[in-house]
Amino acid sequence: MTDPVQGFSRFTKEEKIRWIARRYTARPEATEDLLQSYWHADPALQQLHDEFIENTLSNFYLPLGVAPNFNINGKLYAIPMAIEESSVVAAASKSAKFWGSRGGFKTQVLGTRKVGQVHFRYNGDPNTLKAFIESAMPALMQESEGLTRNMERRGGGIHAIALRDKRQELPGYYQLHCEFETRDAMGANFINSCLEQFATTLEKEARTYPGFKGEDAPLEILMSILSNYVPDCRVRATVSCPVADLGQDNGMDGETFARRMIQAVKIAEADPFRAVTHNKGIMNGIDAVVIATGNDFRAVEAGVHAYACRSGKYRSLSHADISEGEFRFWLEVPLALGTVGGLTKLHPMVRLALEILGNPTAPELMEITATAGLAQNYGALSSLVTVGIQRGHMKMHLLNILNEQGASPEEKDLLIDYFKTHTVSHSAVTERLKKLRNPG
Repeated sequence: MTDPVQGFSRFTKEEKIRWIARRYTARPEATEDLLQSYWHADPALQQLHDEFIENTLSNFYLPLGVAPNFNINGKLYAIPMAIEESSVVAAASKSAKFWGSRGGFKTQVLGTRKVGQVHFRYNGDPNTLKAFIESAMPALMQESEGLTRNMERRGGGIHAIALRDKRQELPGYYQLHCEFETRDAMGANFINSCLEQFATTLEKEARTYPGFKGEDAPLEILMSILSNYVPDCRVRATVSCPVADLGQDNGMDGETFARRMIQAVKIAEADPFRAVTHNKGIMNGIDAVVIATGNDFRAVEAGVHAYACRSGKYRSLSHADISEGEFRFWLEVPLALGTVGGLTKLHPMVRLALEILGNPTAPELMEITATAGLAQNYGALSSLVTVGIQRGHMKMHLLNILNEQGASPEEKDLLIDYFKTHTVSHSAVTERLKKLRNPG
């Protein structure tokens, strides 16, 4: 066991690498070489990456792919996707091609409001507190003007402030529940700054409010923070076509396929074990776009999964039905995304991804991202209810297995051709590679 380190944050990057390599890895020199090999050749660009977070050692690469042919509301997109999992980009692309000739994807932003809260304790008369909040409202708005002015010029700002009595959950617990419009910004810094100003104003106003009878600190402010649960910042994506147009390459007729798809969705609505994996497939598409565009995929994940539980049970985010001979497949998800601020102007690959998307507004990015999630879900479900998930997934995974085994370019070509007509598994690939290398 190594001793605790003092002043690590003040080490140079080289000193940090040396310290980590020598204390925590078996081959320190190889570790140092590996970390340095992932540095960008342009020192200025590498410094930019170094300053995104603390204690940076190197860069961690994810593949950036693109899924073309997405017809969204009549406009054609190529969607950048940053993800390491095999078959995600392929499945999304296949779905885009399939639905592109059947009217494409239709999307609608259902709301863009975001939420933040000031959490506090108060043990006095609830009516007195309500009267105090009403009296403090002008001060709350006035003292936050310096923070909201620029956002208001862009059409955003504070939308609503309400006192919520949460004493049924915790004794003495109240919150100031606030709604915001942040336009093309994700808005976390704006919201948190406003909330902290609200807390300061509340404490100040409470000290002079007559109804509190001169108490030194009638309110105990606990914390002020945005919420990543944004059910009113929501988008819907839909595809639909006549059932007869759903015929599959494997010979399954459209009616049978539609029935099996609807049943698969109903299972995910009924069973949380299936719903989690079902929704994870949706997030394969959503997260890949969120990461590529420099947004906070952890916030998106948390908010989406909370939304999946809004009924009290974890359920499918997507839905399917048939009405008057028309098959419809859709999802609704909360997505708090931004196209300005954060990494959007700093990270060169993020700027490129947004450019490829036509420099969308935040609502447009919500629509694009939801579409990627729906496309991925459709691709996964259509495989599951027909040929199974592993056939396509393992063929995409084949190169990973070959790289793991150190296959040469010639060996890869031969084995890719062989497994066009054979089932891919880790053991089958390993065995075939051994026979290729040792034919005797």
